[in-house]
Amino acid sequence: MIYPIVAFGDPVLKTPAKDIPADFPAAELKQIIADMYDTMYHAHGVGLAAPQVGKSIRLFVIDSEPMLDEDEDGNPVVEEPTAAPVKRAFINPRMVSETGEEWGFEEGCLSIPGIREKVVRHSTIVLRYEDENRQQHEETFSGMTARVIQHEYDHLEGILFTDYASGLKKQLLKGKLARISKGDVSADYRMRFVGQGRR
Repeated sequence: MIYPIVAFGDPVLKTPAKDIPADFPAAELKQIIADMYDTMYHAHGVGLAAPQVGKSIRLFVIDSEPMLDEDEDGNPVVEEPTAAPVKRAFINPRMVSETGEEWGFEEGCLSIPGIREKVVRHSTIVLRYEDENRQQHEETFSGMTARVIQHEYDHLEGILFTDYASGLKKQLLKGKLARISKGDVSADYRMRFVGQGRR
């Protein structure tokens, strides 16, 4: 099932998500994860967090392979061997550390189509999480994969990439964001807007 993507302005995007309890039905969780992958690929995304499909639970999926193929200007890049692409579901993740050199990159978001802003993030992270089988892991990620994870992790904390913009930039974005929240936006995937149901 392909979910509609929740658009900017919906309170679920600004609400910290809740942990998925240990007794959550395994089959239901696996179905949600499969549907989130389908939704992400349908919208040509590299990551998708549960709040973006209206579920305020600590879960996100990523497939960072497309991000490793090109740089910010769309030129092919050869990543270091340690930065292999990652396709994975992350359940109840917790950020253990963010280290390494900080670097800026233009990010976008399926919930905020048509807007891209430079966000500065750390190059290396350590994340504690459960996999689809509810097994615990603590793992280090770097480069573009770390960035994708940080972006999706922010969604679980109620943080959007536009929150990192400077005060002046936020003022300049205000009108565009207001239009998105009202449904005045063009996207090649279904979206859900506050007070308008599905589109």
